[in-house]
Amino acid sequence: MAKMRTARKLLLGREIAHMIESAGVSQAEAGSIIESSQSRIAGLISGAGTIAVGDLDLLASRLGFTDEGYKEALRELRRDNHKRGFWSTGHRRAYSEDIRLLVDLENVMDQLRSAEVEVVPGLLQTEAYARAQHADLPDDEDLSLTSDDFVQARLARQEILDKSDPPTVQFVLSESCLRRMWGDPEIMREQIEHLINLSNRKRVMIQVFPFYTPPGRRSPIGHRFTLLRVPSPGAAGPLELAYTEGEGEIRYLDDRKALTSYESAWARLTNAALRFEESRAFMKQVADEYKKMENPTP
Repeated sequence: MAKMRTARKLLLGREIAHMIESAGVSQAEAGSIIESSQSRIAGLISGAGTIAVGDLDLLASRLGFTDEGYKEALRELRRDNHKRGFWSTGHRRAYSEDIRLLVDLENVMDQLRSAEVEVVPGLLQTEAYARAQHADLPDDEDLSLTSDDFVQARLARQEILDKSDPPTVQFVLSESCLRRMWGDPEIMREQIEHLINLSNRKRVMIQVFPFYTPPGRRSPIGHRFTLLRVPSPGAAGPLELAYTEGEGEIRYLDDRKALTSYESAWARLTNAALRFEESRAFMKQVADEYKKMENPTP
């Protein structure tokens, strides 16, 4: 069974890579310090491996990182609360293996930027909208999961927006997110009104990318993607990742070339999308259209 990657493991991996680079040694040489191999060091850096406290202390000291405060930060990152058993009870079972890392990252991130098409993102969904989305899906009999479990799992992720120090989240929503009817007109109206209310929060920013954009501002959303930033208590700086989701494939990208490409795409999209006040006005217009559909004129 593959070892599950978690936010803390990824952060620890970044710190190990930072120590190795700063010391000017190879991964193989670092491995020899703890009587291990280059492949094990590579696994630790990728967030897929584990390391004993003694080996971690030894590795840090031999690489020149002797400050006790820094070493304690490393030990804290090693203390991983999200063991595999954490995901085996209640609605948490509804999170697939691939999505568990995203949920873990969301709980410790300080910034999220997301471009979305067709579907209102899970962090912004109302319960009625989420239920409508799952209404036609069969229960998972193998895991004894019901549609209610999937809905509760999605809503639980939204708790991060109500923390005392919530992350900054920014979304560019294609107009298709507002127009695609996953529920009846009342559900859709309530969902859009919920988006408008959320967009008035200090750390929630929503822009709409309308179907029609004038020349010079056209920058289509090729596919949905999310950029996440997780602060680190160590010296390596924040963890930055791009999350992409397609048919049967979820990817977490942290290489600089990929991140630069998605940063560029994000800059183009935010420039092409409606400004915040314009977006609220646009969403209000669409909500009013749904309201008229609820009560059609005889």
